[in-house]
Amino acid sequence: MDIPLRFYNTMDRRLEDFVPIDPENVRVYTCGPTVYDFAHIGNLRTFLFEDVLRRTLKLAGFGVTQVMNLTDIDDKTIREAKAAGLELRDYTDTFIEAFFNDLDTLRVERAEHYPRATDYIPQMVELVQRLEAAGHAYRSEGSIYYRIGTFEDYGKLSGVRPEDNLVGARVDSEEYEKDDARDFVLWKGARDGEPAWEPEIGPGRPGRHLECSAMSLALLGEEFDIHTGGVDNIFPHHENEIAQSEGVTEKPFARFWLHAEHLVVEGEKMAKSKGNFFTLRDLVEKGHDPVAIRYLLISVPYRQKLNFTMDGLHASVQAIDRIANTLRRLQHTPAVEGAGELSLDDIAGFYRDLHEALADDLNTARALGALHTVLRHVNTALDGAGISAEAREALHNALDEANSVLDVFPADEAAAGGDDEIQSLVEERTAARAAKN
Repeated sequence: MDIPLRFYNTMDRRLEDFVPIDPENVRVYTCGPTVYDFAHIGNLRTFLFEDVLRRTLKLAGFGVTQVMNLTDIDDKTIREAKAAGLELRDYTDTFIEAFFNDLDTLRVERAEHYPRATDYIPQMVELVQRLEAAGHAYRSEGSIYYRIGTFEDYGKLSGVRPEDNLVGARVDSEEYEKDDARDFVLWKGARDGEPAWEPEIGPGRPGRHLECSAMSLALLGEEFDIHTGGVDNIFPHHENEIAQSEGVTEKPFARFWLHAEHLVVEGEKMAKSKGNFFTLRDLVEKGHDPVAIRYLLISVPYRQKLNFTMDGLHASVQAIDRIANTLRRLQHTPAVEGAGELSLDDIAGFYRDLHEALADDLNTARALGALHTVLRHVNTALDGAGISAEAREALHNALDEANSVLDVFPADEAAAGGDDEIQSLVEERTAARAAKN
């Protein structure tokens, strides 16, 4: 892939050429799930965008070191574990396993690291100590807070500025208003009925924002290339990560910030009360093909809202069927002598269109369009003069490359199904061609 990658950087609000810190290896931090429940399709849309990003980086020739955190302690996990009458670890183990099952079902490549927050308490304690030493943290009523007024660049990612809010106001909740900049909690003092640790900074547990800073610093270093997540992470979560991390390193935390837009269902925000709230297992149990679900969730570029509809899912099934049928025909139709009807220029054009689409801020809609265009050319060629052995080999390599990123081809057994019927049709076509019929 010889086309430079360009990504929309939320920090600078523009498309920028991507140049990694280390030309051999791209370091990526992706905000993972809070494991208190099954992931819904909106979460999974973000994880699939990050999967396409990872695969595109590899196609471009980079090594990738990806970290995706597993938030196994926060207000939600504690509340739900208590309601279930389980220890926190036992409760979150169930949903971590379910999360990995969902990733496998949707063909998501595994990251190099999946750190659990509760396994990185010492690193979080050390980060709090460094923030205190740098004058960014203070103590109040047993908890430790980040004083955002000490970080001059607070708000540079989100545009939310401290001067627009109450100076010195504090917030303990891990979810608060998107425009409400306040001092946020780093370390929550111990409370009855909640898990707690007793390090030298005092008994308690970490705040959610602290977790990602500590784990990214530990696994990726003080500076890395790309930080991703959903647009809902921009504020307060990612803004607070920047303040924590740069508050101790005084270096740029991440060079590129990529954020996926929201998913809506039938034009409305997902809500259990509306009956339009879906997990992957909900859809699979109703008989929907996971490959078609993957197709639909990547069919719209990540920075555009995706309207998930049953009609859209049906259209994705049809698209997968068209791919499968063409691959079946190609597999069962022998190469022809001579040039055939599919040229090497056609295949080179497909390579170019695919690479340009992916390099253009992961434009998956264009990439899928390029795939269907070349498959139409394949069908036209098979209906006409056929495809030469040389063109077949080039086409096979091109399709493999496309699927290495998109991964929407049906399983081999599906593409190869109906052998007897297919072979009969191939023989009829071959005889008809020989008779110039």
